[in-house]
Amino acid sequence: MPEAKTILITGASSGIGQACAKQFAAAGHRIIICARRIEKLEALSQALQTQYGTEVLPLFMDVQDQPGVQKAIDTLDTPWKNIDILVNNAGLALSSETIDQGKISNWDTMIKTNINGLLYVTHAILPGMLARNSGQIINIGSIAGHEAYMGGNVYSATKHAVKAISKSMRIDLMGKNIRICEVSPGMVKTEFSLVRWKDQEKSDQFYAQIQALKPEDIADAVCYCAHAPNRVTIEEMIVMPSCQASANHVAKSGEKAKSVFD
Repeated sequence: MPEAKTILITGASSGIGQACAKQFAAAGHRIIICARRIEKLEALSQALQTQYGTEVLPLFMDVQDQPGVQKAIDTLDTPWKNIDILVNNAGLALSSETIDQGKISNWDTMIKTNINGLLYVTHAILPGMLARNSGQIINIGSIAGHEAYMGGNVYSATKHAVKAISKSMRIDLMGKNIRICEVSPGMVKTEFSLVRWKDQEKSDQFYAQIQALKPEDIADAVCYCAHAPNRVTIEEMIVMPSCQASANHVAKSGEKAKSVFD
C-alpha cells in the first residue's frame, strides 16, 4: 500500500476524474474532488467514504473562474491544505465544425477550460508544493495534443497547449522535488462525446463497433504515474484503445479500418 497522500482532482464528477477518485480512494489516499456539479460530488464523496473508509472532500470549482479557484484553494481547512498530487483533468470539446464553421463561443469555452483552467488551478496549488519542496502534477492531455484531425482544430490546439505547458513546467521546475506528468488518452467512452455534440444518437454512433477505453484504464495510468518511486517521472504517456492507431484512424468491428470521422 503506497503512503497516503492528499490528492486534488478537477473534473471529478464523472468520467476519467471520477475513475481517478475511486482508484485513489481504494489505495487509501485523501481525496479532494472538484467540479461544478456539486450534487454529483457529494454523492460520490459519500459512496467513496462508505466503500473505502477514506477521507473525501467535495469542493465546488469552476476552473474557468480564476478568483473562484484561488478562493477555493485558499479557504481549505488546514488538514487539506497540503496537496501532494494535483490531477488537472477538467476539460471538454465542443462540436466538431471545420474552422470556417466554428462558433467563437465554443472556442472560448474550450480555451478557458482546457488551458486557462489548468493554469489557474496549477497557479493556486503550486506555491504550496514549492514551499514544501514536494509534489506532483498530472495533466490529462489527449492524442489530439499530438496530432490533428478534421474538425478538431481548436480542441486539438488546446491539448497541444497542455503538452507544451507540461513540458515547460518540467523545465521550469527542474531541480525541485516536484514531478510533472502528462497522460494522453485516445478514445475513451465517457460523457465526452455527448457534451461535444449534445446528441445522444451521434455519441452512441461514434462509439459503435469500437472497444473504446474505459475511464478506469486512464485512472490506472494516472495512478501508475502517482505511485512510481520518487526517482521516476513518467513525463508523457499515450494510452490508446487497441483498435485505434492514431487520432485519425480506428478499426470498427466488421469494417475496413478508416478515419475516425468518416
